[in-house]
Amino acid sequence: MRKDIEINAEGTILRGWFYTPDRQSGKAPAIVMAHGFSAVKEMYLDRFAECFSAAGLAAVVFDNRNFGASDGQPHQEIDPWAQVRDYRHVITWTRAQREVNSERVGVWGSSYSGGHALVVGAIDRRVKCVVSQVPLISGYRNVQRLVRPDFLGPLRAQLDADREARFRGEPPAMIPVVAADPLAPSALPTPDSYQWFTDTGRERAKAWRNEVTLRTLEMLMEYEPGSYIAKISPTPLMLVVATGDTLAAADMAIAAYNEALEPKRLVLLDGGHFDAYVSDFEKAAYPARDWFVTHLMR
Repeated sequence: MRKDIEINAEGTILRGWFYTPDRQSGKAPAIVMAHGFSAVKEMYLDRFAECFSAAGLAAVVFDNRNFGASDGQPHQEIDPWAQVRDYRHVITWTRAQREVNSERVGVWGSSYSGGHALVVGAIDRRVKCVVSQVPLISGYRNVQRLVRPDFLGPLRAQLDADREARFRGEPPAMIPVVAADPLAPSALPTPDSYQWFTDTGRERAKAWRNEVTLRTLEMLMEYEPGSYIAKISPTPLMLVVATGDTLAAADMAIAAYNEALEPKRLVLLDGGHFDAYVSDFEKAAYPARDWFVTHLMR
């Protein structure tokens, strides 16, 4: 069963869905879930939540602040640490629900929020199980991979100019999330990013908008979620990595996994970054479901 929810995150309303198992006996473990860079919950998070719910797990899916159905200012801005705090607000809300076993809460994240899952799993001991799918490991190194070296200097100049403009009271500059031309200005300059976001936005998520604040990229370059991975233990950690991932580079994720302590498990997918949501969905979702069931239900 799914119902719409609103969660007060210290004055900002986060909106999402609360899934409970159809045949629930007693209080169920719960999984807290949010999407990645600029994405909204309709971009396949319902499929993962339904998979978890069918196995007897509750699931709380929410739109990140400033995106989708959630409130927040400035619109279309990704502040990773604000998103981490919101995960923790939603964990608090989830633990208070009468359908939920408050001592058995896990977190799931994908892409940018896959990085958040690593951070939250390390700093919030209320979390009893973690799944991080195709995760961002290092914002700085990721930008170095995605942006041509001769473009980095002009990008930094744009960020500096935007900071000065905001100081003068001007609105934040914006940049497209994706563009058809990978050499055109965009936050995610890969062909598969353009294809997935435009197709999925058109087919499933009318609330998705192809823009973020330019400042979003500055905050991305400052964010290093992989530095927390060794601190997650003894909480069980699963990393789901797409070996063909060039957006959140697979080699960074595998190297980070090697730094994690036990208990841990690595799941490798054959496809690229976005295949985890579509063609590789079962290969990504079913191991995650089983990991949560093993560590939260037994």
